[in-house]
Amino acid sequence: MNESILRAHLSRALDWADAHVDFDTAVENMPADLRGSKPDGAAHTPWELLEHLRIAQEDILDFCRNPEYWERNWPDEYWPPSPEPPDDGAWARSADAFRRDRESLKRLTLDPEIELFAPIPHGTGQTYLRELLLIIDHNSYHVGQLVALRIQLGCWPPK
Repeated sequence: MNESILRAHLSRALDWADAHVDFDTAVENMPADLRGSKPDGAAHTPWELLEHLRIAQEDILDFCRNPEYWERNWPDEYWPPSPEPPDDGAWARSADAFRRDRESLKRLTLDPEIELFAPIPHGTGQTYLRELLLIIDHNSYHVGQLVALRIQLGCWPPK
C-alpha cells in the first residue's frame, strides 16, 4: 500500500463516523445535570468517560512526541478524580482539549518526517503506527460506551 494512502486512512480514522457515532456527536448537547450520573449497572458516568478519552489520547500523543515522556500510573492517572465535572465549563474544556489533541495526532499522522513503521526512539519497541491504531481503537470503544450510557440516561440522540 502506498504510504500516503495509509496516512490518509489513519488520519480519517481518528475522527470518522463511517461505521459508528463519532466523538463530536457523542458529546454534543450532553445535559449538564446528567454528566455526573451513573445509572444502575453502569461502570462510569459520562464525565468519567469523556475525561478518560481526553487523558488517554493526551497521554499517547505525549508518548509519540516527547522524549522525556513519563508513564502515568494506571488506573488512577487515566481517570478523573471525581465522577462529576468540577464546574459548569469542564465538559466543554475537556471536549475541546480532546479535539485539539486529535488534530495534533492527525498532523503527526500526515507528517512525512514521521516513519510510521519505525520504533518510537524513547519507547520500548512501540511504533507510531501501533500508537495510532491503539488510540483509534481506544477512542471508538469508549465513544460507544458513552453512546450506550446516554441511551440509558434517556438523552440520546443529542437534541
